[in-house]
Amino acid sequence: MKVFLDDAFSTIWATLKTFEFKDLIDIIIVALIFYYLFRLFRQSRSGQLVKGVVILLALFAVSALANLTMVKFMLKSVFEFAVIILVVVFQPELRQGLERLGRSNKTLKNFMNNSGQSTESIIMKAISDVADSCAVFSKSRTGALIVFERNGLLNEVADTGTMLNSDTSPALLGNLFFNKAPLHDGACIIRDGKILSAGCILPLTKNMDVSPDLGTRHRAAIGMSEESDAVVVVVSEETGNISVALGGHLKRDFTRNTLYDELSMLIIPGEQEHSNLFSLIFKSRKEKNDEK
Repeated sequence: MKVFLDDAFSTIWATLKTFEFKDLIDIIIVALIFYYLFRLFRQSRSGQLVKGVVILLALFAVSALANLTMVKFMLKSVFEFAVIILVVVFQPELRQGLERLGRSNKTLKNFMNNSGQSTESIIMKAISDVADSCAVFSKSRTGALIVFERNGLLNEVADTGTMLNSDTSPALLGNLFFNKAPLHDGACIIRDGKILSAGCILPLTKNMDVSPDLGTRHRAAIGMSEESDAVVVVVSEETGNISVALGGHLKRDFTRNTLYDELSMLIIPGEQEHSNLFSLIFKSRKEKNDEK
């Protein structure tokens, strides 16, 4: 062990003695490349594919150490064509990333908007507007599906709807979910307190244990919460019940005030860390709901 540590320190010291400024630049560029690749995959649902690649790499390492000839041969054959495979599998994400890189102009957008308001105050206004709107929807039995984006960005889902990039207001939300409006059947996605897109198509849950009394709107809310960390608010068209989906679970029977408190706890930066553990143990109630 001592010999190994001595060799390691000798190697590190020899490297440091030859370290130049250009090496630092090289490290920074590589770090930025990996950082933007991580952000790109985080913004899509390709994260699971990346995990699969990591598992294959780990399996290859194990097969090499254990001298598993057949497994090592098969994985080596796969990795020989890895570049082509990755380009084919991640083609949409790579194209999207290059387009975003070409038109990227983000500076202080995450901290301040054009009017000088903080992002947190914009999100608080959006939560208040959604709570007010859902209270009205509940009384009028207007179906609604509103997705609050959190850490994982929902660009792929947003692309299925109509891009708005608009401030929230009860009037606008009321128009979007008016039962004769063209976008009322889809979901509305809110990012950083702004309505990013409306009329979006959400993935339905594949959980066979979900109550058969739940309709498509609630199944879409649960499905979206299963595939992302988003907070999804759903109002039943049949009963007017207000529910929140998170982590594949549905919590129901919200009022205007309790919905506002719940969304504030789940969405406002700084509050999420304290609420994640509690929120992930949402349990589906078995009350009857004929939502369609």
